[in-house]
Amino acid sequence: MGLLYVYYFCNALEILHNISFSAKNAISQKTMKNYGFVIFFSIVLIIYSLLNYYIIRRGLSLTGDNTVLRMIIIWGVVLLSSSFIAGRFAERITINGFTTTFIWIGSFWLGIMVYLVFQLALVDLLKGINKFIPYFPDFIVNNPVKTRMITAVVIVFSTILITIVGHVNTWFPAVTKLDIGVNKKAGVLKELHIVAFSDVHLGTIIEKRHLKGIVKRVNALSPDIILIPGDIIDEDIAPVIHNNVGEILTQLSAKYGVYAVTGNHEYIGGVDKAKKYLKDHQINLLNDSVVLIDSSFYIAGREDISIKQFKGQKRKDLPEILKGIDTSLPLILLDHQPFNLSEAQSAGVDLQLSGHTHNGQIWPLNYITDWIFEKGAGYFQKGLTHYYISSGIGGWGPPIRTNGRPEIIQIKMKFNN
Repeated sequence: MGLLYVYYFCNALEILHNISFSAKNAISQKTMKNYGFVIFFSIVLIIYSLLNYYIIRRGLSLTGDNTVLRMIIIWGVVLLSSSFIAGRFAERITINGFTTTFIWIGSFWLGIMVYLVFQLALVDLLKGINKFIPYFPDFIVNNPVKTRMITAVVIVFSTILITIVGHVNTWFPAVTKLDIGVNKKAGVLKELHIVAFSDVHLGTIIEKRHLKGIVKRVNALSPDIILIPGDIIDEDIAPVIHNNVGEILTQLSAKYGVYAVTGNHEYIGGVDKAKKYLKDHQINLLNDSVVLIDSSFYIAGREDISIKQFKGQKRKDLPEILKGIDTSLPLILLDHQPFNLSEAQSAGVDLQLSGHTHNGQIWPLNYITDWIFEKGAGYFQKGLTHYYISSGIGGWGPPIRTNGRPEIIQIKMKFNN
């Protein structure tokens, strides 16, 4: 029987691999050498498969000789783990209720999987320690079957509770308020009221209804300017077009307009189509460029570093983008991925806004983002340059956020006049 479920899972894994590879080819735009990406993606897929295999193995330890229950666990996990990739691939061919349902189920499973694996691994760790240093009380040691069942019930119900709370959390963004001072003159302006948000990931999961709530909250803050540092659109723009989500984007309202840059997900889904769609819906994209607003301050925007991987091009260096500007005026930079933050400081940037990290989105993944990036999320300052790394207002994958709130950033930038 053990070999049987391995066979079932391996067959499912092969199907998933073929689907994933086909999807990758569909989004590659035939412009990049993607061998490195395929290797990376294959590693991720293998890890994902092993995690689900681990869930199956641990689940089967509860079934005894109950063949029906064993088959339910095997096929249940296989189908749940397959649905996200299958739905994403099918969505590129057609958009309907089935593809949407697959993506929603698969997206929730991504979050559920994390917490199942985390709790199961914790239980195995405690059991391993007990083998060397016995500390379990007698009622646990003497009732192994009952203990396993109680543990399973606790893990399942706690995972369900976390999933529900995490999903509800995604619908209620917090407003993070920040006051910063810039020792520059900005024409006649004494202060600039900025409202920013990042990582919306518009698509099947974050759709029209969700965006309406975001736009309503943003407009209620009466911003002078709205800034979006990337990942407005998720992997595939098709559901955004299909559901006419762009009409909600046009409702964003600010004195100086809405400015944004590309993120890695615009490139994953096809950056040319994404750029055209955003421009057609009143989003001013800054593609390695800078614009002077009201003769008072500059907004600069960098292409996402994914341009090299997906287009075979190199984005402009920051000094090249800023060449010829009046350095006595305040300068705000939008750069999606918060790498090499010292570049902004060296270039005399007063405020850099980034996103991308989601602050891990799901605890404890925030510890990984804190390790990868100089700053995983939030505000900090280097020299005279202020930085804010947004945890995002939307999310990728699971419609669950268990590490902090989705956020809108309200910044009052005060100038020295």
